[in-house]
Amino acid sequence: MEPLVVLIAVSGLLLLAKALGAGWPRRPTAALRGGLAAMFTLTGAAHFVGMREEIVAMVPSALPAPGLLVTLTGIAELACAAGLLWSRTARGSAALLSAMLVLMFPANVYAAAGGAVPWWDQLGPRTAVQCVFLAATVTVVLRRGTSPVE
Repeated sequence: MEPLVVLIAVSGLLLLAKALGAGWPRRPTAALRGGLAAMFTLTGAAHFVGMREEIVAMVPSALPAPGLLVTLTGIAELACAAGLLWSRTARGSAALLSAMLVLMFPANVYAAAGGAVPWWDQLGPRTAVQCVFLAATVTVVLRRGTSPVE
């Protein structure tokens, strides 16, 4: 649930800054990119600190080397979070994150089926939140304009 709060809060604060006259972000999608970058920095860092064991446990048992997979996806999330902040790499980073969200969804299903979990970790809420994340990354991929500075 924390990643959703970060996405909404950072995107909202950036939009508020724009409304109050700040020069950046020039476009709403740039605010969304900032929110996504903050969110994926949080989730990427969790692959290494704080929740690593829980994330490793989410990897379906059919996949080999869960620790390595978690490390690689954490690196990818952090790299893409940085890529979202530069307009020239934002679309590619968002596309990669979109693919990762789809490909890693079975881990959410596996985790939700893993026993007694709080309501926000059950499959319905996990799916809804994942759809919000996917909608945000796809919005960045499909954004109009090619200005190098947004």
